[in-house]
Amino acid sequence: MAEGSLSDDFQGAKPGSARGPLPGRWNSRGRAMTFQVWGWRREDASQVLAWVPDAKGGRGAAMPRRTPATKDPTAVERANLLNMAKLSIKGLIESALSFGRTLDSDYPPLQQFFVVMEHCLKHGLKVRKSFLSYNKTIWGPLELVEKLYPEAEEIGASVRDLPGLKTPLGRARAWLRLALMQKKMADYLRCLIIQRDLLSEFYEYHALMMEEEGAVIVGLLVGLNVIDANLCVKGEDLDSQVGVIDFSMYLKNEEDIGNKERNVQIAAILDQKNYVEELNRQLNSTVSSLHSRVDSLEKSNTKLIEELAIAKNNIIKLQEENHQLRSENKLILMKTQQNLEVTKVDVETELQTYKHSRQGLDEMYNEARRQLRDESQLRQDVENELAVQVSMKHEIELAMKLLEKDIHEKQDTLIGLRQQLEEVKAINIEMYQKLQSSEDGLKEKNEIIARLEEKTNKITVAMRQLEQSSSLSFTQS
Repeated sequence: MAEGSLSDDFQGAKPGSARGPLPGRWNSRGRAMTFQVWGWRREDASQVLAWVPDAKGGRGAAMPRRTPATKDPTAVERANLLNMAKLSIKGLIESALSFGRTLDSDYPPLQQFFVVMEHCLKHGLKVRKSFLSYNKTIWGPLELVEKLYPEAEEIGASVRDLPGLKTPLGRARAWLRLALMQKKMADYLRCLIIQRDLLSEFYEYHALMMEEEGAVIVGLLVGLNVIDANLCVKGEDLDSQVGVIDFSMYLKNEEDIGNKERNVQIAAILDQKNYVEELNRQLNSTVSSLHSRVDSLEKSNTKLIEELAIAKNNIIKLQEENHQLRSENKLILMKTQQNLEVTKVDVETELQTYKHSRQGLDEMYNEARRQLRDESQLRQDVENELAVQVSMKHEIELAMKLLEKDIHEKQDTLIGLRQQLEEVKAINIEMYQKLQSSEDGLKEKNEIIARLEEKTNKITVAMRQLEQSSSLSFTQS
């Protein structure tokens, strides 16, 4: 809506008349009006219109004051739409944070936000001719986002697959709702306004989406990422809805200023809740890391146990080999003794025959001596090999003791980590109980706020009735 239309509605609007569209408060003389638009206060409505006294000294007809040179109407329209977008986005964020829950389709500030966005996207839209009629819809530029932003293909396909949508305007409204639920409306529209050459096919050069106001609105839409919305698009009739901006949602009386303190308290409670949730998330990450460490230690422990079993098997094999070598050594000793005995018998026989042949005796003596030297050398080699096997056995026993000591140390570490895990679980349970208590307190405060808002609505209705009665009495007099 342009600024000139608002000033036209103010001209000639007297107290008690039904023409003025903006609710306000008149004093006892009916010359000043006070109203508040989201924290902006404007007094003395005589800047907008002036009353000319009649011949009897009373108040005559309202005459508009002289205004300076008129501005560009399209610039005024863009400024008005930008201001309405600011009010709508700010009001939606503040009301959603005070609401404290996921928004649905019936939430009035959310409905008005979609209406304002629809007006912003329709501003300066070119009329596209078809065979049967003229077509002017915002679905064309929104459908262009799929080519510029690949992630938007999913939302476009979802909109086209909805069975209840028959008009391009209904598809555009469904697209806006799905983009808000995805928290990517700002990203999609940012990609759209950057491509001015493509937008020029759908918009006039003076359109809001072609000027700086469009970039400002896209920047404001980033703040909507803090809102969680759950909108049912499938069963909603989006084709036949009438997009009318309700200005009464953005015009507040002075009595609503006191609600800011309660909103601040609610915001503080929500901040505390977010802090507790973040702390709980960090504790969960710590617990998961401890679980991973415990799993890694258990894996290393099983690996060490397997290595210990392999070492024990090797020790058993070495012991069996040692036993076999000892038995072989005994056999060799027995054979050596038998050979020695045989040699002694032979020597005695040779001694008996020595007398018969000295030369033969010397030869046999030398042969026996040589055999004895060979058997002694063989025995010495066997004893050396046995000593080596004994030293290897001692080294294996020492390595097994070191492995057992390392396993005991890792088991102690594992027990300590499990105790730390139990302590972290206890802290997590305590923080969860504190979170439950804070949520209960928040529910009680929400109920108190609901009762206060009901009382405020009743007082507002009573004041309106009094104002109507006073205006009727004034007109009758």
